[in-house]
Amino acid sequence: MKNKHNKKRNTALVFEALSREATIAIIKGDKERKEKVISIVRKHFTGDSLLRKDLECYRSLSENQDLDKGTSQKILEAVKLSKRLIDPDGLFKQQTEMINDINKDLSSATFNNFVPNYKSLATIAKMFNTNSPKESVILEDRVISEMCGKLQESEMKPIDTLTYSTFVKKFNKEYDSTLLSEQKELLNRYISSFSHEDLEMKIYLNRELGRLKESLEKATEVEEVASDPEMTKKTQLVKERLQKLANETTLNEATLFTILKTQELVKEIYSGSNS
Repeated sequence: MKNKHNKKRNTALVFEALSREATIAIIKGDKERKEKVISIVRKHFTGDSLLRKDLECYRSLSENQDLDKGTSQKILEAVKLSKRLIDPDGLFKQQTEMINDINKDLSSATFNNFVPNYKSLATIAKMFNTNSPKESVILEDRVISEMCGKLQESEMKPIDTLTYSTFVKKFNKEYDSTLLSEQKELLNRYISSFSHEDLEMKIYLNRELGRLKESLEKATEVEEVASDPEMTKKTQLVKERLQKLANETTLNEATLFTILKTQELVKEIYSGSNS
C-alpha cells in the first residue's frame, strides 16, 4: 500500500508554513498575529522538544546541498539513527498539540501556505514513515540525489512569489530600493529564527554586522566618500549604529530594516569603485 503523506504531521513543512505566516503578518503590519505565530513556534520548538529534534532531522537532509554522494549517505544514516531515537508516540502527541494551537490561535489555512521545497520535505517524510524496503531504497536514493545537487536560488526565497513581491514593494516604497542577495538571506534567516534562542541566527547576524562594519571602515578609502566630509561623517554614524545593534539581544523589525538599508548603502558605496 502506498504511503500517504500527511502535511500536518510533517514537522518541517508545518514549521515552514508558520514562518511564512509570520512573514505575511509582518508585511501587513499585523503585530498581534505575528506574536501568535512566534508564541506557537517558541512553545513547540524549544531546544529539547521532540518537534525540535524532528525538525533537525528534516533540516539535515533538506538544507545540505552540493555534497558528494559519500558524505550525503553518511548524513542520511546519521539522521535515520536520530529519527529512530525519537519516541513516535511522544512526537505524535506534540504534533497534535501544535496542530490544535494553530487551528485555535491562527487558522487551518496556515497549513496551506506555499512552501518552495514542499516536494523535498514530502519525500523525506515518506522515507521516514514507509514500511516498504523497496520504497525506502527508492526514496533514500531520491533524497541523496537532491543532497548532491546544487541548491537552487528559488529555494532560498522564504515566501511565495506574491508575498515576496509585496515585501519588495514595501521596502521599495520606504527606501527606493530592490532587495539584494544579502538582503534576501537576512530576511530568510530572520523568518526562520523565531524558535527560542536561535544560535544560527545569532552567529550569522554577528558575522554580517562585522562584514558591514569592516566595509564601512574601508569605505573611507573610496574616492566618493573620502572626498566628501559629510559622507565620511554619515558613514561613521552608521558604523556607530551597527555597533549598538551588535550589542542588542533581540532582532526586531526596526533593526531588520536598519540592517537591510545598511546592506544597500555598502553595495552603493562600492558599486562605483574597483573594490
